[in-house]
Amino acid sequence: MKKVAISACLLGEKCRYDATDNKNEILLEQLKDTQLIPFCPEDTAFGTPRSTMDLVETPQGQQAISNFNGEDLSTPIIQYATLFFNTHPDLDLLIGKDRSPSCGVCSARLYDEDKNLLSSKESGLMVKEAIKRNISCIDAEDFRGLE
Repeated sequence: MKKVAISACLLGEKCRYDATDNKNEILLEQLKDTQLIPFCPEDTAFGTPRSTMDLVETPQGQQAISNFNGEDLSTPIIQYATLFFNTHPDLDLLIGKDRSPSCGVCSARLYDEDKNLLSSKESGLMVKEAIKRNISCIDAEDFRGLE
């Protein structure tokens, strides 16, 4: 059985910043014969509800920056990702929530420090860790089923 890491909000967990979910019934039907392993670095690190954040290009690299107070929130997300992938070393796939600064695969928006959009095709911080580990990743909106 394939092991698929999946953004918890796609399973119906109310872990988005505003305590809602992104439940995707069509996606869940396509994944019915897989072992789903939910993840949500933002909920674990910051709780729900929480302030929004953006992926920002800084002199130190890409960082998750709070829209509330400008704080760099990257470290807890990266720590969560590292622990998650160390705990689940044999994943076949990661399905991320598109456009998320943590979980977007190739759809996260990247801003400069003045909040000007630089790109809408970036990977979120958790996905960057998955890619470093050679884990296949796809945005939920792009998933069309496993072979």
